[in-house]
Amino acid sequence: MQKLFTSLRYGLLACALLWGACASAAEFVVVVSAKNPVATLRAEQVAAIFLGQTGRFPGGEEATPLDLPVGSPLRDEFYNKVAARTPALMKAYWTKMVFTGRGQPPRELPNSAAVRRMVAENPAMIAYIDRSALDASVKTIQVTP
Repeated sequence: MQKLFTSLRYGLLACALLWGACASAAEFVVVVSAKNPVATLRAEQVAAIFLGQTGRFPGGEEATPLDLPVGSPLRDEFYNKVAARTPALMKAYWTKMVFTGRGQPPRELPNSAAVRRMVAENPAMIAYIDRSALDASVKTIQVTP
């Protein structure tokens, strides 16, 4: 009986480790509606939109960012790569912006599929999602340095 529990414990541990490896292997892509004309943005332009520093795409069209939930590994990776900010720095940034009345953080949706559906319906929206959630309703934006 003891061997069965030990085998089960190791089996569950192996599954947990594999799950963690798969979860951390997710790759984000920046997306807009398939109807949006934007194809390329510089990382600083994407960061400015998501940090509430601008509400427009470079061509002058409205830009509304969408976020994944706080604590999401994809969200952490996105802000780290695009805005060079850790989760702690992002929390401090938005705390200050809200307190001073200079801005509100982007609307959060629960997962990449929900974000993709919202972006697909509105050409003004921009977001990042897991690459595996892509479909023809949205298009990826090339983000350059």
